[in-house]
Amino acid sequence: MGMKKFFKQVKHLLGLEDFIESEKKKKSIKELLSKLHARKREIKELLKSKLSKKERHELKDELEIISFHIKNGKKILAELYAKK
Repeated sequence: MGMKKFFKQVKHLLGLEDFIESEKKKKSIKELLSKLHARKREIKELLKSKLSKKERHELKDELEIISFHIKNGKKILAELYAKK
């Protein structure tokens, strides 16, 4: 997954339409990763509470998607550091 596609998908997932990609790609990716980690913690806390089966399933799906994006973000970040 390329950087532009990563930015687009994560912005859509987190609802960050006002997020602006800066010229410093590493910094932008780090900011998105921190927001993804925060959302992941939030979902894990919600899963500890009593929820219906449907809500629990939806949250688990979202958690899976967020984990996937975190993994890809770390991969892209590693590639940027390797280019240096």
